[in-house]
Amino acid sequence: MHAVPLPKPNPIRELAGLTPRDLGPGILEATEPVVLRGLVAGWPMVQAARASGAAASSYLRRFYQDASVTAMLGPPEIEGRFFYNEAMDGFNFAPVRVRLDKVLAELERYQGVSTQPAIYVGSTTIDTCLPGFHDENPIDLGGRDALGSIWIGNRTRIAAHYDLPDNLACVVAGRRRFTLFPPSQVENLYIGPLDLTPAGQAISLVDFLKPDLARFPRFATAMEHALTVDMEPGDALFIPSMWWHHIEALEDFNVLVNYWWRQSPEFMDTPMNALMNALMSVRDLPLEQRKAWANLFRHYVFEAGEDTAAHIPPAARGALAPMNADTVRMIRAQLLKRMNR
Repeated sequence: MHAVPLPKPNPIRELAGLTPRDLGPGILEATEPVVLRGLVAGWPMVQAARASGAAASSYLRRFYQDASVTAMLGPPEIEGRFFYNEAMDGFNFAPVRVRLDKVLAELERYQGVSTQPAIYVGSTTIDTCLPGFHDENPIDLGGRDALGSIWIGNRTRIAAHYDLPDNLACVVAGRRRFTLFPPSQVENLYIGPLDLTPAGQAISLVDFLKPDLARFPRFATAMEHALTVDMEPGDALFIPSMWWHHIEALEDFNVLVNYWWRQSPEFMDTPMNALMNALMSVRDLPLEQRKAWANLFRHYVFEAGEDTAAHIPPAARGALAPMNADTVRMIRAQLLKRMNR
């Protein structure tokens, strides 16, 4: 019996000819992904990477200020896929605190070697670890309070996950393959635990290079909605909030720089807290009660509008009034008091 081939993912919309000064709301507030070919091709970091991996590594060392980083190290047997162990009570890699220059030296040592350990430095704040990097490699995000991070490793595979912030991912060394899914595909991606995760976000349990459709049959449906792109040094990808993305690094030395920002005020809490509270207090109620709560959530949250509390005098609306920092502090205090009973 032959395996049924998976649907081929669709291409992502592409734009070319833009520079780091040309980004505006049409891109940075988009609700679907967009590839920005050559966006940061003029960065000195990219120019160094196009010369060689050693030149890119040397360029990064210019800015390094002795700060330790967290590196994820896995044996060659995991084939670059950072994931759970067999029992799913831990992981197939170990995090270690180490100097960045030692990581770069290890990556250089293994370039061209057929069997390599998996080495990955993820989500490291650039201004802390590489001060001055942004001065030479600037980007204009229109005044957004963005967090710039750097990701360094060899041929790694990062399982499909979503991020709450919007994300501009810039490939600056090596090549990467991104596979994206809209938020609606969550049920077809077979997401793992919410409270035991490799790096803070829940991940798909499907091995994208060897998908087990007997165990994960709905993954074929997810692939009907998948978008994919292979990116070269200098290319960038805008990933909207909540889009699932799987990332595969395709060379022995890869560096990605990304920027995260939220389109919501700082005082807003993370919606994940609401989800975890709902799991604790709503999910296991009797069916009719869950339906009643679904209706309340629809009315007060998901379909709330100007008329939701229009019948209440403005001064008496409390938590139903438009949110501000003071209202959030009041609600948080009430929640803490209730949960600590």
